[in-house]
Amino acid sequence: MHPRTRLDGATKELDPPFAIVDLDAFEHNAADLVRRASGKPVRVASKSVRVRWLLDQALARPGYGGVMCYSLAEALWLSSHDVSDDLLVAYPTVDQEALRALASDERARRRVTIMVDSVEHLDLVSAAVGSGHQEIRVCLELDVSWRPAPGLHIGPRRSPVHSARDARVLAERIAARPGFRLVGVMAYEGQIAGLGDAPPGKPVLGAALRWMQRRSAAELVERRGAAIAAVRRAADLEFVNGGGTGSVEVTAADTAVTEVAAGSGLIGPTLFDGYRGFRPRPAVVFALPVVRRPKRHVATLFSGGYIASGPVAADRQPTPYLPAGLKLLPLEGAGEVQTPVVGKAADSLVLGDRVWLRHAKAGELAERFTHYHVVKGDVVVRTVPTYRGEGRSFG
Repeated sequence: MHPRTRLDGATKELDPPFAIVDLDAFEHNAADLVRRASGKPVRVASKSVRVRWLLDQALARPGYGGVMCYSLAEALWLSSHDVSDDLLVAYPTVDQEALRALASDERARRRVTIMVDSVEHLDLVSAAVGSGHQEIRVCLELDVSWRPAPGLHIGPRRSPVHSARDARVLAERIAARPGFRLVGVMAYEGQIAGLGDAPPGKPVLGAALRWMQRRSAAELVERRGAAIAAVRRAADLEFVNGGGTGSVEVTAADTAVTEVAAGSGLIGPTLFDGYRGFRPRPAVVFALPVVRRPKRHVATLFSGGYIASGPVAADRQPTPYLPAGLKLLPLEGAGEVQTPVVGKAADSLVLGDRVWLRHAKAGELAERFTHYHVVKGDVVVRTVPTYRGEGRSFG
């Protein structure tokens, strides 16, 4: 059955706009991430999912373990719902209310690990919860950007802890600090995991990216290994986390890493179409209704301006998916209340028809919809709330 026919048929009783999870695609993607991880557990990046039911589905599969959360408040909420007993907060927090809640919750303190990259983070925690607090689990973030020449920084601007010496000094200071226990290290190589090595229609850029990523990966293996060895002399680590959907194979091959992180690979957004080594299936898509036919080859859809975060560029817009052959207008794009699409395929559309689109980033679509309809085969088998649908927004 043609994908559009299947999705239209499964959702014929629903009024768009709405979003669906193609469960067959989700399960295929989940299995492929495990294959790519080559035996190392996959920690699910919740910001790329933002649906508790989907987190449960992933974590129930062999090869998955733990959640990488994007805020402490989210981690506490997931802990209260028993989503996982291993919740790593991927970014440092200055949320004093959440820190006080963590400090006062014995079960959460066993489950939740917060991120630090400086002694100042420890000071902030102690100031928020008071001196003499119960032990709080912490993870040291190692900066794994590539610095091939003085003043040249390639990768995300994250931790100031770059060298093995930096890591050793901070690990020793954490180990000497009452009320904290260093249990892990995170090292996210965004310049490899987050940049597609084969951007469509840009072969020269693709070649340059592959050159950069090969050299960055080679430098990183040596430096990360030295840093982890140095930290292990100060603390008994439970995990060393690395990678993301775009670098699972590369990261898993590093013997210093014990687990890999991934989330977007479960969903298959358009920003992950530009990789040579893997191609997630579109597992979460949304439908918009045709509300105008202003001229030949043009159909206008209701709503649709679901723009992804990151640098302002055309690739942050949604992409028409089905029927094939439609494009956005460069001078209008995806709009708050209307989204024109152009192409010969528009001529077959009538008022009330739906056009299926894909979001640029994996989890941010869940901020636009209160529920996802789960399609298995050609049937909607259930409807599940997003974080927003449960009255939660953590970003």
